[in-house]
Amino acid sequence: MFDYSPLFKGYSVTPLSFRVISVIGAGAWGTALAHLLATKGLNIRLWAYEPEVVESIQTQRENTWYLPDVVLPNSIQAMGSLSDCLHCTDLIILAVPSHTMGNMMAQLRPLLKKPLPITIATKGIEEDTLQLMSQVVEGQLPVEWHTWLTVLSGPSFAAEVCRWKPTTILLAGKDFNLVNRLQQVFLTPQFRVYAGRDMVGAQLGGAIKNVMAIAAGIVDGLELGANARAALITRGLAEMIRLGQAMGAEPSTFYGLSGLGDLVLTSTGVLSRNYQVGLQLAKG
Repeated sequence: MFDYSPLFKGYSVTPLSFRVISVIGAGAWGTALAHLLATKGLNIRLWAYEPEVVESIQTQRENTWYLPDVVLPNSIQAMGSLSDCLHCTDLIILAVPSHTMGNMMAQLRPLLKKPLPITIATKGIEEDTLQLMSQVVEGQLPVEWHTWLTVLSGPSFAAEVCRWKPTTILLAGKDFNLVNRLQQVFLTPQFRVYAGRDMVGAQLGGAIKNVMAIAAGIVDGLELGANARAALITRGLAEMIRLGQAMGAEPSTFYGLSGLGDLVLTSTGVLSRNYQVGLQLAKG
């Protein structure tokens, strides 16, 4: 296990208004974001559903269940209590699985006493309602709180982020001033954050690419060739744009990080779980 934090020592440009950050969800992505922000000198509370994950982080400084071989800074405090995790926090990052978002928001809502920034880092569409993650979250919040929401999406394998491999990602929200402030929270020399307004497009790209990645894995598993995979990605992007337009998204969003960028990474990267599912399906 290697500690990559010395590569990043001394870099901190985070606005002072965001000193305590609560990350809800200690899977690979939630843990990677906690690691990224903690290395900037922020106090991070990382909520985990599983007690064994909390124990692993607190005693070994490693999430052995979801992100092994990455040393987690001492400024990350893992916990199983949502109320403790949210106490006097400045920013909430939601990184729970998409199928649990509705239930999670039902638990969080009574604990939220005032509006505060909420960044949705979960990709996906709710199965029963076909709602985007922002719509699921908005359904549990007063209308006047909706402008406090932002979404984080783009090509970003958690393991590479923790090893300081160059990564670019999109942060989108309705309040562009808030987006610009939060951009500085996540920004590092290796983790570049672009600001945008199209929340619908950002989320659709991050969700639909999973289907295309499974298909790409099947193409490779059947050894249909690089030509077929390229055709699949290209036509998949076209379908993504058409659906996005029908749902009110900007077509240009899909040519960016959360569309084409995430689609290419997930459809070709060996670390992509969806690609691996398609690959194994094709191989029987």
